[in-house]
Amino acid sequence: QVQLVESGGGLVQAGGSLRLSCAASGRTFSRNTMGWFRQAPGKEREFVASMSWSGGTTLYADSVKDRFTISRDNAKNTLYLQMNNLKSEDTAVYYCAARSSGTYYPSRGSMAYDYWGQGTQVTVSS
Repeated sequence: QVQLVESGGGLVQAGGSLRLSCAASGRTFSRNTMGWFRQAPGKEREFVASMSWSGGTTLYADSVKDRFTISRDNAKNTLYLQMNNLKSEDTAVYYCAARSSGTYYPSRGSMAYDYWGQGTQVTVSS
């Protein structure tokens, strides 16, 4: 079992930056491929970024590539999402998710993830 708790969301002006954190409990974080998803009001949950458990492989949605960076610190059981040059269309609830232990490859599909956090709100004002 993995429990996930996101933090770092808030209100920021367009062009600004935020860093989200996802604290994981459980013994297997270093073997969990992780991802970030987001859901805007009235829209379906969408993929943002994913990183393999080793950190060696990453995936990004085209809409955030070159603006967002996913990273992890396995010693701290924490996943991060650095978000730069934020736009109003980035406004959403951001969720951290984990794949089952030992599953290496990142995935864009939400169904590939077994554990989810409660989410943190990011609001970008224009």
